Amino acid sequence: MSFALDPELLQAVLAAGISMDHLPPMPSVRADWRGLRALSDAAVASLEASLPEQESVTRTDFTVSSRDGAHVLVRWYTAPGHNPADAGPAVVYLHGGGMIAGSVQLYDRLVAAYVADSGIPMLSVDYRRAPEHPHPTPGEDCFAALGWLASNSQGLGIEPARIAVMGDSAGGGLAAATALLARERSLPLAKQILIYPMLDDRTTSPDAALVPFAGWTYDNNYTGWHAFLGNVIGTDDVPPIAAPARATDLSGLPGAYIEVGELDILRDESVEYARRLTADGTSAELHVHPGCPHGFDRAGPTVDVVKRSRADRLRVLRSL
Repeated sequence: MSFALDPELLQAVLAAGISMDHLPPMPSVRADWRGLRALSDAAVASLEASLPEQESVTRTDFTVSSRDGAHVLVRWYTAPGHNPADAGPAVVYLHGGGMIAGSVQLYDRLVAAYVADSGIPMLSVDYRRAPEHPHPTPGEDCFAALGWLASNSQGLGIEPARIAVMGDSAGGGLAAATALLARERSLPLAKQILIYPMLDDRTTSPDAALVPFAGWTYDNNYTGWHAFLGNVIGTDDVPPIAAPARATDLSGLPGAYIEVGELDILRDESVEYARRLTADGTSAELHVHPGCPHGFDRAGPTVDVVKRSRADRLRVLRSL
């Protein structure tokens, strides 16, 4: 049986005015990072504007000093009733954007919705983007935010041992990289929540079965990774902190929740990462959603697979 979009997801796509003759909705762009950034940011801005503002969630901006001394914006979100005197869990959230796009502002309502629905505070990181800031800068920015949150945990009402890292797409890859850095630098981390993560710079050769559904295309993937890694992309010189799929030892890491769509070009690397985590003694919960492409969870809150996916994410957040 050949692949097909989830029927409800298909109806949501059609209702949004996207023709099935024009999949993927984001044009494939290879090596043009400026064009891809503009397309991606415009698409995310449109999705962001469709979400409720979550006015009950409190937002506070801080700056974090990264490894190179640069100041990085982080935004702290708390739900109504959050009491800094009662220490609890928190999450460092890393936005998507293929390593080259996205921002804290473009993900503001999405992150606020997680906080409103779960009650768990989150720190969203405006990590610097490639190619202006290639590896290792984005990962170091994310780790610096994690370290800042741990160092300021008492004033923010956070238990340092109950901090998780979460991200989608490029942010999912950076979350996995942050977990590797936390292990290397002996910083406690409770969980890694990886939503269709970019883990492997070698995912650039098209799978014909997935191409018709690839909202994030193989050319887009090459463009993002090339901007991040330069000409070492695909070679043996790529370190695990840049592309976590390159790690040879996944032991001693925090437990993982990994989610990906069956029609996502990042599917195989996500599945393989979960397999290797468990093979190295690290707990991993894996969900592969049939009929779902990259970014399927943005299709609309009434679609059954989106509701199930969100319920699982909220369950994992609350378990912290």
